[in-house]
Amino acid sequence: MPNIALELGKQSASLGVNSAYGEQRDVGGIQVIPVAFSWTGFGGGSDEAGNGGGGGGGWSVPLGSYIRRGGDVRFEPNIVSLLAVGIPFVWVAGRALSRVIRALKK
Repeated sequence: MPNIALELGKQSASLGVNSAYGEQRDVGGIQVIPVAFSWTGFGGGSDEAGNGGGGGGGWSVPLGSYIRRGGDVRFEPNIVSLLAVGIPFVWVAGRALSRVIRALKK
């Protein structure tokens, strides 16, 4: 079996900027570029007998898009994904902060 790490590296070469920024689309004279927060990870290994394996995974959260009308460019956030990510984050951060404050009071 070929080196699994090299094979995974070759396949993931197209990730990065291409996974965070989508292709520009023209919609009625307006240019739209979608933006996402993405994460990918790969792993693999083998033993001395030549047995090996690997795998990978990832996730993506659509953040919004850049909108270009003429010479004006602005970012429009995706409110649904902002709330879906923001609410649990605020809850966890608040809970952690309350435990730190409680521990410091003792």
